[in-house]
Amino acid sequence: MAQYNVGINSEFRDWEWSADAGERARLLQSPSVETVPKSSEGQEHGTGATSTLGAIFIVVNAALGAGLLNFPAAFSTAGGVAAGITLQMCMLVFIIGGLVILAYCSQASNERTYQEVVWAVCGKVAGVLCEVAIAVYTFGTCIAFLIIIGDQQDKIVAALVTDPEGADNSHWYTDRKFTISITAFLLILPLSIPKEIGFQKYASSLSVIGTWYVTAVVIFKYIWPDKEIKPGQIPTSPSTWMAVFNALPTICFGFQCHVSSVPVFNSMKQPEVKTWGAVVTAAMVIALFVYTGTGVCGFLTFGTAVDQDILLTYPSNDIPVAIARAFIILCVLTSYPILHFCGRAVIEGLWLRYKGETVEEDVVLERRRRVFQTVSWFLLTLLLALFIPDIGKVISVIGGLAACFIFVFPGLCLIQAKLSEIQESRSTSWWALVSYGVFMVTLGAFIFGQTTANAIFVDMMA
Repeated sequence: MAQYNVGINSEFRDWEWSADAGERARLLQSPSVETVPKSSEGQEHGTGATSTLGAIFIVVNAALGAGLLNFPAAFSTAGGVAAGITLQMCMLVFIIGGLVILAYCSQASNERTYQEVVWAVCGKVAGVLCEVAIAVYTFGTCIAFLIIIGDQQDKIVAALVTDPEGADNSHWYTDRKFTISITAFLLILPLSIPKEIGFQKYASSLSVIGTWYVTAVVIFKYIWPDKEIKPGQIPTSPSTWMAVFNALPTICFGFQCHVSSVPVFNSMKQPEVKTWGAVVTAAMVIALFVYTGTGVCGFLTFGTAVDQDILLTYPSNDIPVAIARAFIILCVLTSYPILHFCGRAVIEGLWLRYKGETVEEDVVLERRRRVFQTVSWFLLTLLLALFIPDIGKVISVIGGLAACFIFVFPGLCLIQAKLSEIQESRSTSWWALVSYGVFMVTLGAFIFGQTTANAIFVDMMA
């Protein structure tokens, strides 16, 4: 498949935003995924402008995001600190392996985005499934973002609007559904409609500051706890072996930066698989420390009483935590349009491919479709966010889908890449890599099936 003939995902002229065909995909996981666009000369020689250190920074911030808020609850679900850390360490091996596989397949196929690599290596069926998965994942993440906004606003409103007699406040303007809706219509919708999202570079710094500040607050509150905080029971082992698997969606959602990784790899000055392996190893270790610090300290502060969103467990009038809530709201407000942009690009590509048209042939109707797609996406996510107030239920669904990006698609790419090699005899390393790919696909399918079934039959039916 030619590098610049893959429908919407590689046809960048109509978007008029960047010379890098893969730049939209690198925004998928986090608003902090930002690189210097390649020049046309750099593209011809296969080199980019991102240094090794810069690539580490980008991957770290692609991995860190709103999922940070759920890690203390994940440690509680897993059965304690030891179980949570062990689960993360085991997962990290496959997470890093998947990132290296994607770089290898990107180099072999000469493709520059996640979905294009899957299309080129695994074929049409897997490519379409990958694009549908990306659309569903971004849609679910947008729902989670709206729920996060509502959660943080509830606490901020509770601190600002108090009844002098201590009675429950029931003003219409403090109702959760009203605050989420007014914020979404006034701020998120206008940012989601435009064709360009150049403001992404400002969201990058904001996301970095907000994420690290939340971690610092959680650690600080564990070392110097407030007197009014009374932790619940602190288990030291899982209640059942299935409880450990119930923590997997949060971990997958937190560490999922694979869709963003392919464009980042191709933006490096030296896009070599060996160098990339060192980059992603360093990045994932840094992310591991951030997630573990937040998860351990948040869990030990509240025990089993911890909320799915760690910030909701702290008192409403806590000033440092209130600042953290404001940071998270600002980060999510700018992240929603970016995630929607990526999902809309995939839907647009699927539509044009189905119609057998190119962007140039259908440019007259582009604006009409874009507005219709944006408003429909926005209203559906808002409606679901208003009636699914528990972010844990959304994370359990999209976390299982994230396992497909981490395990299933990279595993399939590795298998297909090795099977396509022309060799007179199959070496031991060849069989080992194929077996590793089969294991990744099996593990990813198990995680996806188990977490999705649990979310549907346990959480949503409760």
